[in-house]
Amino acid sequence: MPSTPLLQTGQHTCYDQDGNVIPCVGSGQDAEFGEGLAWPTPRLEQAGEIVIDHLTGLQWSRDANLAQFPLTWQEALDFIAGMNTDQALGHDDWRLPNRRELRSLMSYQARKPALPEGHPFTNVFLGWYWSSTTAAIDPRYAWYVHLEGARMFYGRKDQYYLLWPVRGSGNGLLAATGQDTAYDGQGQEMEADGSGQDGELQLGRPWPTPRFVDQGDMVLDRLTNLLWATQADLSGEPVSWQQALDAVANLNREEFAGLTTWRLPNINALESLVDCRCHQPALPADHPFRGLRDVYWSATTSFFETDWAWALYLDKGALGVGFKTGRTFYVWPVAPGPEPHT
Repeated sequence: MPSTPLLQTGQHTCYDQDGNVIPCVGSGQDAEFGEGLAWPTPRLEQAGEIVIDHLTGLQWSRDANLAQFPLTWQEALDFIAGMNTDQALGHDDWRLPNRRELRSLMSYQARKPALPEGHPFTNVFLGWYWSSTTAAIDPRYAWYVHLEGARMFYGRKDQYYLLWPVRGSGNGLLAATGQDTAYDGQGQEMEADGSGQDGELQLGRPWPTPRFVDQGDMVLDRLTNLLWATQADLSGEPVSWQQALDAVANLNREEFAGLTTWRLPNINALESLVDCRCHQPALPADHPFRGLRDVYWSATTSFFETDWAWALYLDKGALGVGFKTGRTFYVWPVAPGPEPHT
């Protein structure tokens, strides 16, 4: 297993605060480091009416709008149950993807849709797609992803959005979301058996116990092998995106905690911290971090509008964007952890 078992975001270009392309060397941005596992070539392979993702091992319906019209969250779960009864596309193990499975399809170097270049999918709708993961902040809502630009937020379960079936256990790279409870459309806990929800299936790489190891000024996340600053507020105040990058560069000059490999995390690294059982903050309940803030800058530019950058809304667990020149978000440094013993 690599030292950081996260997926690369797909971003390979660096941009200044005004959205102009710049050289990546010394920028401190996502595309300079390419943190995470590189995408295979080809990444997506069509096999009849199914598309195999060779990065994650998951299999998706080639048609990204099999239901042909938007459905409520429960209707989406029921539609996929019907697919399994009918052995649609030759299989009876389709499911609504959890939020990490759905996010894994996104490319942060693409827009309209935010899918890897040259993808073989058809009927991709530039709107919201349901996941099977309930939003802990309000269980009447569930997580969804917008295919136009890859935003991830939550929508009310009785509203109407698209679905995209997935099957297969994957190759163990995607971590479980942490969700372990099923909820009905009104947000009430329910029997999980047969629900098809994330809280029932709990698919993904299991979390180690303990997940976090407090090492004084930094914390090792044993799930991703990343080191995070224990004090989760480097700047002490909201800063612009470039100020966030500069603050981390200064941290390396100071050799904070004996390291010179600190980075502004990319959006996949930030999202990996989220525990979908929790909110305010959306972190595991036993986390050791201090000084937590609501929203954190990532090193990943928004390809939809390159004068914006991605951010984690930690209270909710949502992924959105912020205007780079706005002094609006906070800084949480990360560094690669030690190489694991083999």
